Amino acid sequence: MKIVVLIFVILLAIGATIKQSVSETKEISERLELNKYKSQPNLLPVVEVVANRA
Repeated sequence: MKIVVLIFVILLAIGATIKQSVSETKEISERLELNKYKSQPNLLPVVEVVANRA
């Protein structure tokens, strides 16, 4: 019975480690994408308002 509990605990620890690694990888990829766009100029078009004022 102790072996079953030990295996279960080890599997939970491995799962938690994998989950943390995935979240860190996602965060790093988001940060890299933001850093890539920081070096580029503003890509938004200039909008000119042409409506008459009421």
